[in-house]
Amino acid sequence: MNIANVISIGRLLASPVAVWLIINREYQLAFMVFILAGISDAVDGFIAKKFDMETELGKYLDPMADKVLLVSVYVTLGATDILPNWLVILVVFRDVIIVGGAMLYHTVAKSLTVTPLIVSKINTAAQVALAALVLCALAYGFLDHWSINALIYIVGVTTLLSGGAYVVTWSRKAAALEKEE
Repeated sequence: MNIANVISIGRLLASPVAVWLIINREYQLAFMVFILAGISDAVDGFIAKKFDMETELGKYLDPMADKVLLVSVYVTLGATDILPNWLVILVVFRDVIIVGGAMLYHTVAKSLTVTPLIVSKINTAAQVALAALVLCALAYGFLDHWSINALIYIVGVTTLLSGGAYVVTWSRKAAALEKEE
C-alpha cells in the first residue's frame, strides 16, 4: 500500500459522503467534496507515475474509485430529480456493460488488458463537467440552463458512443479468441 493507493481509497470513501451531502441538500459541501475528489484523482496519478509507485492494486483501485464516485453522484442527482432519469440510466448501463464485458472477457481469455478509448475519455470528461456544473449551480445559485441542458445531451450522446465502442471492441476481441481456438 502506497500513498497513491491511499489517495484512491480516500476518493472511494468520498463517494458516500457526496451522496449524503446531496441528499441533505448540502450542495456547497457536496460540490467541494466532488472537486477535491477530482483533484485527488490527478494527484494520485501524478504521484504514482512521478515516483514509480504504480501498483497492480492501483490499476484497479483508481478507475474503480472514479466510477463509484461518478455513478453515485449521477444516481443521487437522478433520484433527487435534478438530472433526468434517462441520462442516469444510460450512464449506469454503460458502466455495467463495460465492467460486465471486461469480466466476461477476462473469464474466457484468462487475461485482460484495458486501454481506455478516446471516446470514453471524452465521455468521462463530459460526465465530470456536467456533475460539477450541476453541483456548482445548486451550491451557488448559478443556473445556466442552456449550458446544463447542452451538457446533458453531450453526455447522453458520448455515453451512447462510448458504450457502443466498447461493445464493438469486446465483440472483436471475443471473435478473435474464437478463431484462436
